[in-house]
Amino acid sequence: MTIAESVRDAAAALVAAGFAADDARRDAAVLGRAAARFDEAQWLGHQRDSADAVFLGALMAWTKRRAAHEPVAYITGTREFYGRPFRVTPAVLIPRPETEGVVDEALRLARAADGRAIGARLRVVDVGTGSGCLAITLALERPNAEITATDVSPDALVVAADNASRLGATGIDFRRANLLDGLPGPFDLIVSNPPYIAVSDRASLPADVRDYEPAAALFGGDDGLDVVRGLVAQTSTYLAPNGHLVMELGAGQADAVRALIENTPGLTWRHVTPDLAGIPRVVVAARAPL
Repeated sequence: MTIAESVRDAAAALVAAGFAADDARRDAAVLGRAAARFDEAQWLGHQRDSADAVFLGALMAWTKRRAAHEPVAYITGTREFYGRPFRVTPAVLIPRPETEGVVDEALRLARAADGRAIGARLRVVDVGTGSGCLAITLALERPNAEITATDVSPDALVVAADNASRLGATGIDFRRANLLDGLPGPFDLIVSNPPYIAVSDRASLPADVRDYEPAAALFGGDDGLDVVRGLVAQTSTYLAPNGHLVMELGAGQADAVRALIENTPGLTWRHVTPDLAGIPRVVVAARAPL
């Protein structure tokens, strides 16, 4: 049996488990490539090779896990974010393409800050760092920035620190903290992908998310905004003059978050940018200059 035939069998097993055909083929291909330990070029050139016992054993085991709706990223242990492979475990939220918009906005603001007298080094804090995808990406894209990353989960901080080491992001200060509690501000940029799903929406989530990803990183209380409220309240204290908050939102939350920001002394609403689906996703707020 060839590698390609093995992957087709895996896809068929996922279809039999209730997956849509396109999703099954995609997931089986990702699992097959990971089981073979191939890069993209090797995967394209060697699918007609014979499948050895090690490959078949891994692919069969992983297909069973996927059939039970375990996320592919937890099975393979990796998810790409901003062009880099991040290690993920069930201790952290799986990075998603929508969150790359937070990086885009933060980098735009960092470029705009160049030349302004807001400190010798741009001071950035990533609140609720999880896998570290925001903090590490910003550290690699802006190597002169001074970056702190917080999380309430010690297990998440272990994953984030490991990702920093693997990807060569040095100097990030990883701290166990609730939001910004106890940090030595002020910061020029506060970035965050906070939990923003309403608890009442739990049953409507895909099983991949609901049953496997950490609840503390997903749910933000009755309306999804409990953590957002806490972060916005602290932002006015921890932001430097001319500093910015860049935060991911859930669908339908932009108006409520805008009202929250506009009613917080010292903060000004700037704008919200949509994701690729057109959903308002990344909000930018600012602290006025002194």
